Amino acid sequence: MMVSDSPLYTRWGKQLDKNNILSEYPRPQFRRGSYLNLNGVWSYAIVKEQECPESFDGEILVPFSPESPLSGVGCQLLPNEYLFYKRSFTLPEGFNCGRVLMHFGAVDQEARVSINGVEVGAHVGGFLPFSFDITDAVKDGENTVLVRVRDVSDTMYYARGKQKLQRGGIFYTAQSGIWQTVWLESVPQDYITHLKLTPMYDDGCIRIETQASGDAETEIEIYDGAQKITGAVGADVTVRLENFKSWSPESPFLYDLKLKHGTDSVDSYFAMRKISLGKNEYGYPCMLLNNKPYFHNGLLDQGYYSDGYLTPPSDEAMIHDIQTAKDLGFNMLRKHIKIEPMRWYYHCDRLGMLVWQDMVNGGEHETFYWTGVTGFLHWKMDDTAEKNYKHAGRLNAAGREMYTRETCETVELLYNVPSIVLWVPFNEGWGQFNAKDAYRLVKSLDPTRLIDHASGWQDQGIGDFNSRHIYFTPIHSKLDDRPFILSEFGGLGVRAPGHMFTKKIFCYKMYKTKEKITAAYRRLYEKKIIPYTKKGMAASVYTQLTDVEEEINGMMTYDREELKIDADTIRELNAKCRF
Repeated sequence: MMVSDSPLYTRWGKQLDKNNILSEYPRPQFRRGSYLNLNGVWSYAIVKEQECPESFDGEILVPFSPESPLSGVGCQLLPNEYLFYKRSFTLPEGFNCGRVLMHFGAVDQEARVSINGVEVGAHVGGFLPFSFDITDAVKDGENTVLVRVRDVSDTMYYARGKQKLQRGGIFYTAQSGIWQTVWLESVPQDYITHLKLTPMYDDGCIRIETQASGDAETEIEIYDGAQKITGAVGADVTVRLENFKSWSPESPFLYDLKLKHGTDSVDSYFAMRKISLGKNEYGYPCMLLNNKPYFHNGLLDQGYYSDGYLTPPSDEAMIHDIQTAKDLGFNMLRKHIKIEPMRWYYHCDRLGMLVWQDMVNGGEHETFYWTGVTGFLHWKMDDTAEKNYKHAGRLNAAGREMYTRETCETVELLYNVPSIVLWVPFNEGWGQFNAKDAYRLVKSLDPTRLIDHASGWQDQGIGDFNSRHIYFTPIHSKLDDRPFILSEFGGLGVRAPGHMFTKKIFCYKMYKTKEKITAAYRRLYEKKIIPYTKKGMAASVYTQLTDVEEEINGMMTYDREELKIDADTIRELNAKCRF
């Protein structure tokens, strides 16, 4: 089934070099010298059988999903089909220093991987990275890798984000297969396998925990630019930093970190920052950044591109989105129902952009009663009741267990990212169940960050925030002892002919011209947002950074070519969004 007859390309998609796709090192906080990128031209086939076909359908550009224009395919994988990928590679001379690891940034949803006919592993889950040790399967000369993918999309309880086979409104084209970088690295027989970084801001220390194979000691060096400032030896050390430099959106300073374990060497970075709760000068509960009240003024960021869909067409495309938001005066992005490539978080770290990170939702066919009626009316519903499991699409125990497992994996994956300051386990009741338990789980895994346990509605009376999504009614909330955050609002839309994905449109309020939407945006901020920063509001999240498919409520068009609201007006109003 074809997805689109008239694709909309970004400037980066138009310039795409199929021999140099997303070639930057994909894991900035865990870098090694060995790196072989396998993005580029692969063979693909879509079949009904589980067995690899004798012939393939054509070429696909990895890591773009076959549904996306940049893949060169433009075909929707269906739940009763299998997608096969194949390519060959040859290890460079001297590449193998002991073990060879194969990494996948993300494959949606089920993947089985073989090297030279030997199955090396399988993975389930469309948004998390995985790796296999392929040492025993590779050989000198040419090697063949085969990946088999199945994607049931929204027909099952798997985490899927905003993907739907029948897209429309706030839900987008379902995607499948490899959608993040595929790459190889080589490590010694004994090597570092894990790194955990915890800034201890009030103590002026950084805790560095490593796991490694073998008996060698792990040596640690910390740098301020080119200057080594301190070091330590051990698998679990706490290092004091004299007169340390704080990280903030205004001053995003990063320390460099070098680890050595025998002959293995890893480069990383960290930042000294603290996120906590307190009160502002008006006496209202709020968030503190580095022990000072700090208003979070942000945008909802879906992370979709008009030509790569889930996959950014280039590193520069990711930078453009973050830098544009920062240049407009925003200090936060809420990464909505998606886990980005690790380089996106790196750019937030180095550019200075706070991140609220959503968990990716799943479940089976929520009812509108649960995700719509009760939410809009702010009825408090018990999300532990079995009848509400049904409404939330969570009757399947295996689906609930998968959500819990992937929540743990998400926190582990992103724990070291300085820019992430807040976790969002559930959004608008989508697949929500036992949110109190989810809150306690995430807090136990990461006590250093804050948690919006049920963004928008289905508040279970726990969590760090009183969180509301308000699009249609006056902005207000019954304040309690938790900071009040307007975790979604706005959604103002205007057409941008020549820069739209489809003629069908969706937004929360429509305007005819840039001038009229700019005037409406000004009224919204001057009457509803700016005054409330002094009346108990601790954060606001405007919907949204960019248009996405039918949604035309973005600051920017889907192809990132036009800013649809006057930039000077946005900057002027943002300068007033503070305590």
